[in-house]
Amino acid sequence: MIVKTNIASVNTNRLSKYQQLDINTNFRKLSSGQRISQAGDDASGYAVTEKMTAQIEGLNQAERNAFDGISFIQTTEGYLSTTNTVLRRIRELAVQAANGVYTTEDRLQIEVEVSQMVHEVDRLASYAQFNGLNMLTGRFANDQFGGIPTASMWFHVGANVDQNIRAYVGTFTANALALKDEAGNIVVSVSAPAKANRTIAVIDDAIKRVNKQVADLGAYQNRLNKVTQSVSIGSENLQAARSRIRDVDMAKEVSDLVRNQILNQAQISMISQANQRAQSVLQLLQ
Repeated sequence: MIVKTNIASVNTNRLSKYQQLDINTNFRKLSSGQRISQAGDDASGYAVTEKMTAQIEGLNQAERNAFDGISFIQTTEGYLSTTNTVLRRIRELAVQAANGVYTTEDRLQIEVEVSQMVHEVDRLASYAQFNGLNMLTGRFANDQFGGIPTASMWFHVGANVDQNIRAYVGTFTANALALKDEAGNIVVSVSAPAKANRTIAVIDDAIKRVNKQVADLGAYQNRLNKVTQSVSIGSENLQAARSRIRDVDMAKEVSDLVRNQILNQAQISMISQANQRAQSVLQLLQ
């Protein structure tokens, strides 16, 4: 019998240390809820889930971007609705002034309000902003020759490069709507029945342009609504796939923990018995 080194105790102690490491791993996985919390747990699984996490975070941000885009569109539509209200008021005044029962003095009084309404169209265009960006002054207008504008509005609605939707908002200043000339002078008038009739025609064209833009905005909004649904579903599916790879099986892990604890207790008992054998040898030598 070898008495200088207690081989049985050393071996059992080594196994007990390994068993304790397994127990610590069990506790770490159970407390975190993750089968893979570091690369050492599963190198390939860790790499795959990290890429999935990047995609999930990108899709979640894309969904928020789409909602921001919807807010932009709704805000723009609100300003255009007000512009439409002003234009309809000008048209109403022009129809009134076209009636032959009014005197020239009466029409001049009506024209005062018409002028104020034209200035209001300009004010709305200059004050219509979203996050400091003017929306109705042509910043996001499509190029008349079909080119891509340098400062058009786009919404990044995907997790990857160049996954965006462009939106175009026309110019709705008084000049763009043919209510003023390039110098800023009001060109619509109701001072005479003939002029009032021409004003009605101009306003009809302006209202048609505004309505067309509102319809386009509605189409953009419907598309963004679908985008929010699709990216949300994509994110959910990726999260489910990541969970199957990364998340811990609680029942199995608890079972492994109990098994490792039992083995560890047995090893501690074996160490005690191995030490007792060494003590018995000493008793023989006394």
